[in-house]
Parts: sequence; structure tokens; C-alpha cells
Amino acid sequence: MEKEKLVSLLLRVGIAFSFFYAAIASFVNQAAWIGFFPEFLQSELILNVFSIYEIIIGLWLISNWKVFYSAILSALSILGIIIFNFSAMDIVFRDFTILSASIALAVLSYER
Repeated sequence: MEKEKLVSLLLRVGIAFSFFYAAIASFVNQAAWIGFFPEFLQSELILNVFSIYEIIIGLWLISNWKVFYSAILSALSILGIIIFNFSAMDIVFRDFTILSASIALAVLSYER
């Protein structure tokens, strides 16, 4: 396997894992996750919809189909999480790593 493909695989699996984990954990314990939404969006329905969205992004990343677009969507999603939870930096500081990995994957997979 050439290095570029291996790097892409590792980035895709790592980013997808973070989306899968958050989605599954929010289904298991909604009370622990709903607080990460802005107050005007806090509802079980919105949390469930977002969790399904996270699973879809994770599957899209793993599929290796149109990786540039899934990486951009991942980066935007993580950026939104960071922005809406900036006051909880002790928790979301790790999301900067996921954001950077998503941007790196987008750059790696960009084709003219």
C-alpha cells in the first residue's frame, strides 16, 4: 500500500471513529451529550438526528467515496462543535485535533 493511501485510511478511520463514538454514546446516555448543543437546539429529537448524521459522516469517510467532500463536511461539523462549545475548552480542545485531521484529509484528497 502506498504511503498516501495508508495516510488517507488512517485519517479516515480516526475521524470516523470520533463520529461513531459520539453518536453511539449519545444514544446510550443522552443527558451527558445534550448539553453540548446550544440551548435553543437542546431536544432529544435534534440530538438523535445529529447522531444519525454523525453515523452517516463516519460511514461516508470509511467508504472512501468522494473523500474530499466528506472531509470538508467533517471539518465544518467539528468547527461548529468547537464554536458552540468554546466556553468548554477543557473538553473540546481535543476537537481541534479532529478538525486538523479533517482538513489534512481534505488537502490530501483534493484533486483538480
